[in-house]
Amino acid sequence: MRILLSNDDGYFAPGIAHLAESLADLGEIIVVAPERDRSGASNSLTLDRPLSLRQAPNGFYFVNGTPTDCVHLAVTGMLTQLPDMVISGINHGANMGDDTLYSGTVAAATEGYLLGIPSFAVSLVGKEASHFETAGEIARQLALRFMRSPLHEPVLLNVNVPDLPAERLSGTCVTRLGRRHKAEPVIRITSPRRETMYWVGAAGEAQDAGEGTDFHAVAQDQVSITPLQIDLTHTQQFSQIRSWLT
Repeated sequence: MRILLSNDDGYFAPGIAHLAESLADLGEIIVVAPERDRSGASNSLTLDRPLSLRQAPNGFYFVNGTPTDCVHLAVTGMLTQLPDMVISGINHGANMGDDTLYSGTVAAATEGYLLGIPSFAVSLVGKEASHFETAGEIARQLALRFMRSPLHEPVLLNVNVPDLPAERLSGTCVTRLGRRHKAEPVIRITSPRRETMYWVGAAGEAQDAGEGTDFHAVAQDQVSITPLQIDLTHTQQFSQIRSWLT
């Protein structure tokens, strides 16, 4: 088994180190991650300059680009054989509901999926990030299950793990994405040079967080696993748009 790891927190982040350690005995582990924190990078590719690939003393590779760049570069240019699996994370913080559209963690897994490789995105839900080992063990168990019983169609899983000791988890639930309220307004500040600057506002609170959603599962101390797909076509609007155009 050859497993490619990436993230959006950077190659130095504790989450990816825990992930690599948790999976170490399952096969060959290759880490290719951004050189700095690229949270919120979504699925962006760097097209306006060349990318560099360097190796840290711990063996991890890092790229001066986005999470998507990392997986794309590794699969299409660095590795001589395709990985059997791409796992992104362990992210410090949730990637639930609308977050998945912005998340670099999910984007790295999505790139693996688009390249035909089974891919998981794993996030640790909590501000303290005290239990990366719990999320690492969940990732390990999912990888083992996939190795023993692979699915016969493309796989992209978004996994959110409560920041708890493993014995305090109350189970695992297959979920759909919830929804958030709109984000908080941007914050306007004045720099020491009297320039007006803006911080992007925080994500909104959960709006659709009922039973069956990722928000609900995590609130119940359950691991949330959401199968994702990429087709954004709103087929139900075909007839309406056709009539609008005539």
